[in-house]
Order: sequence, then C-alpha cells, then structure tokens
Amino acid sequence: MRVTTWALVASFGAAIGTTSVVAQTAADRSVEQYTCKDVMRESGGNRDVAIAFLHGYLVGKSGVSKFNLETLRKQTDSFIDQCLDNPNAKAEDIMMKIKG
Repeated sequence: MRVTTWALVASFGAAIGTTSVVAQTAADRSVEQYTCKDVMRESGGNRDVAIAFLHGYLVGKSGVSKFNLETLRKQTDSFIDQCLDNPNAKAEDIMMKIKG
C-alpha cells in the first residue's frame, strides 16, 4: 500500500475508534466480533483492507498519530501467521497482542 493509503486508513480508523455504533445491518461488521477466520477468508485486496483497517483502528484508539511502514509490514506478517494458527480468535485481540 502507498503511504497515502495508510494515512487514509489510519485516519478512518481513528474516526471509527472515537464513535459508537448504534445499529448494525447484516453487511456491517463489528470490530469486536470479527475473527481471524473472517479476515483470512477475505480475498486479495479485501484482506489487505481488513488488515489495514485493524491497524488504523488501533492506531486511532491509541491516540498516536505516527506509524512506521516497515513495522506495520512486520506486524501484518505476524498477524497473518497467528491468525492461520488461531482462526477462531478475535482479529482485534490478535492485532492488539502483536502491537503490544
């Protein structure tokens, strides 16, 4: 992903992290209920978007506005490995564990 895409995703995650969801349709996802299996079943670009969203969501929740692309790449690889090993785990929990 290009740097501008990461910045957009981080900004979007920050906005989502500070608002509450009142209603959820069948097409909507709740971050808290999204499992590793859900992420890994996505194909190609959709999986990339889901993982980038998790990064941005957690960056937004942390209140930090800086990030390192190489660190995000390493965290993404670790996230994928851990999700393959733990498909029923919550994706948010795995990503939070990786980010420390």
